[in-house]
Amino acid sequence: MLRGALVIGLAAAFTSAAALGLGLSGSAVAFGAVIAALVVRPNFSRWPAAIYPVLLVMIAIGLTIGTCLGRALASVPQVFVFGLVAALMQVLTLLLPSKLRSLRDVLTVFGVLPLLSSNPSWSSAWDELLAIALGLAIGTGLQILFTPHTPSPGPKKEPKPPEPAGAYNPMAGLRSPFFWRKLICASLALAIGEGLGAVEPKYLYFGVVLLLNDSIGDTLFKVRDRMVGVSLGILMPLLVFNTIGGGSFSNGLVMGGTAALAMALNQTPHLGTALISSGVAFIGYGPLVTWYIPNRWIGYSLGCALSMVIAILIFPSSSLKRYNELKALPDTTPEQLLELLPGAREEAQLLGLQPPTTAGNS
Repeated sequence: MLRGALVIGLAAAFTSAAALGLGLSGSAVAFGAVIAALVVRPNFSRWPAAIYPVLLVMIAIGLTIGTCLGRALASVPQVFVFGLVAALMQVLTLLLPSKLRSLRDVLTVFGVLPLLSSNPSWSSAWDELLAIALGLAIGTGLQILFTPHTPSPGPKKEPKPPEPAGAYNPMAGLRSPFFWRKLICASLALAIGEGLGAVEPKYLYFGVVLLLNDSIGDTLFKVRDRMVGVSLGILMPLLVFNTIGGGSFSNGLVMGGTAALAMALNQTPHLGTALISSGVAFIGYGPLVTWYIPNRWIGYSLGCALSMVIAILIFPSSSLKRYNELKALPDTTPEQLLELLPGAREEAQLLGLQPPTTAGNS
């Protein structure tokens, strides 16, 4: 546990130092440090080598589209441009092959990041891409260096649903009401946040694109992860930055401390979200820290609430109901039940029912 937290902290610190040494912007430093921390797996297992070039290409595509449209439509109100890019990113996710569907959030997040600046520029986009590449390289290098001879198996995780077989059909996605629900709500999320008077309305958008799933249970599963992770992730920035200030050492201490806290509380499944929440606080540090971190939590709370309201009121779909229906059928495969199991458990717990414990037929 301590080895994993140490490597995460070192990766964030070294990446911050390298990015600052190259004269990169504050936002680039934060992105690089977050990626460096996320690429380190606490159990020291390796990522597939192909993930690195694919991830960089997808990030570059998102930043390029966001920067192009942000500069071309600089005179247009931000809410309109944000909604346009959000809708475009949702359409682009339909074009991803099945093997890359798990990375669709990369496009939806990095496509709008340039729009968060009042003046999107190619230099900022390049700085962020370079910092992310540094984070990938430094995080991976340190993990390899500190990998024990016998890697730890790590904590037991929830089983993940199997990947859908066969090629993904974009036309099937276009015919799905859930796709259009997410596209429209993502396009309007920033406007809704501003209408509600949120200090950080962008987190309502991130809440919708990252948390809203086809079923109520799957959305609730993501919401719980987000709120636990964000709550853990804001503690170390408040403690460290308000006592010893900022800098590369502080950044590493924040990320390593967040990792150690999550592991000590047996919340490793929420570690990724916690590290992201700690890392983006670098951007808000300084005169903004007194309001940035609390309002990040409030903004994400609103985003979580918006996602749940949409999931319940617009084309509601119950994982628990579908799970029980399939379990009663004799020809249902365990893989079909496994896909619905996490969401079915969340719904059962919310309703005070006994959650399903197995994907096998009774």
